[in-house]
Amino acid sequence: MSCQELQEEEIGVLQSIYDGDENFKQINEKTYQYKIGEDGHFKSFVLEISWGENYPDEMPDINLNAFYNKHVQQEVKETIIEKLKEQADMFIGSAVTYTLFEHAKENHEELMERQKEQIIVNTEESKEEADSVQSLGKKKEKKEQWTKSQKRKYYDRIDCKGERARGWNWVDVIKHLSQTGSADN
Repeated sequence: MSCQELQEEEIGVLQSIYDGDENFKQINEKTYQYKIGEDGHFKSFVLEISWGENYPDEMPDINLNAFYNKHVQQEVKETIIEKLKEQADMFIGSAVTYTLFEHAKENHEELMERQKEQIIVNTEESKEEADSVQSLGKKKEKKEQWTKSQKRKYYDRIDCKGERARGWNWVDVIKHLSQTGSADN
């Protein structure tokens, strides 16, 4: 069988195996992704496998540069790729995409054991990266800006301890009733 025929056969097999699996994604006829781990967890990652023209007679391209993997440390990515290439090297000449996805799923904890939950911040650039990693989708709240008169009015209403005077939010019953009217009218 030619490489093209083997690829077409593997496409059918992958589609039948991963039919309905939300973690599996076919990018095009030669590129496939699988999300490993819980969505949003610091130890989850997306594994992308791309086939060359001579696949399966040559090793597929293993990629972890998806945007989803921005939180994964570079040394962890290199370790994962190295271990998956070792696995793929044993099966050159046969379909290996399913094997690599399953190997990554089964050895997920081992592959991600060096991944740290929080990144240690050394520079301003890495501090910004760490902030974005820790938020993982949380939007920064924009603080409300007060004018000078608003600040002055606020500080005029508080005492030396930073608390408002007793009864500041009490309702003046007589004033309230005169504005709403009585029930007899």
